[in-house]
Amino acid sequence: MDLKGRNFLTLKDFTPEEILHMVDLAAALKAKKKAGELHEYYRGRNIALIFEKTSTRTRCSFEVAAHDLGMGSTYLDPAVSQIGKKESIADTARVLGRMYDGIEYRGYGQEIVEELARYAGVPVWNGLTNEYHPTQMLADMLTIREEFGTLKGLHLVYMGDARYNMGNSLMIVCSKLGMDFTACTSEKYFPDKALVEECRAYAAASGATITLTDNVMEGTKGADVIYTDVWVSMGEPDEIWEERIRELSPFKVTMDVMKNAGDKAIFLHCLPAFHDWKTKIGKEMGERFGITEMEVTDEVFESPQSRVFDEAENRMHTIKAVMVATLGEPKELQV
Repeated sequence: MDLKGRNFLTLKDFTPEEILHMVDLAAALKAKKKAGELHEYYRGRNIALIFEKTSTRTRCSFEVAAHDLGMGSTYLDPAVSQIGKKESIADTARVLGRMYDGIEYRGYGQEIVEELARYAGVPVWNGLTNEYHPTQMLADMLTIREEFGTLKGLHLVYMGDARYNMGNSLMIVCSKLGMDFTACTSEKYFPDKALVEECRAYAAASGATITLTDNVMEGTKGADVIYTDVWVSMGEPDEIWEERIRELSPFKVTMDVMKNAGDKAIFLHCLPAFHDWKTKIGKEMGERFGITEMEVTDEVFESPQSRVFDEAENRMHTIKAVMVATLGEPKELQV
């Protein structure tokens, strides 16, 4: 399968077979990493990492993946990048595309990464936008497949605010790969209706189903994967916290939810998670609203059913796979 030169902006752009190929590639690269086998296929190449939104896992994953593949990387944060300020997105793309072999963007509107891709002339990878988070999806699919040995036919339930990048992207990838997807939240937080219909078309082809429900016990009954994310995203105003905590608390992932799903169910979270008071924001909100956790209880987060740190590690392996696939797979790496 040849994905050389392709951009990686949203999984809507890829077939189920192409998505699974990247998951297979990630598994092969992970095995090499675990075995201590060098795989510096791209020595002498370089990538640029544009971060308008800061990150721990995404930055570390791209930097370690690039290093493992023999590439150099340049990190551009909001303080040093002039993208969209003194220099247009198109001009930035054309400059960086002449210096680097690939460009990662993590920031705000999807239109920004789309414009970068239009002008760069090299592969552009979406590290996160408001609308989509495709690299996280590959990590999630690898983690789920490692647990169950398959993806097709499994049932994933996303709880919380399903209107943005995580809810959107999980619905897309599940519907493409034949996994039943449920958004379990209040109707106000359901995904965009147009995207739901688009994903229902994918689901019709793959044999998946898409369900939107505000009934926690019905929505999570017998699920294979329970997934959640923080209720307030970077860049949203502080006054949103009170509203989200009030409206989304009924959709917190608790041990009752996990028991309703069943003993085989696993818990996933893209991180960071507010499951205790050990963060500045967690402590502030806990004291302000009289709560000890938000989207997930500490009991679930630390339980044997939690796979959040396997999932976090897999970010690096799957990001490596995206870069290998789009920069051109070496002949010696057979998947």
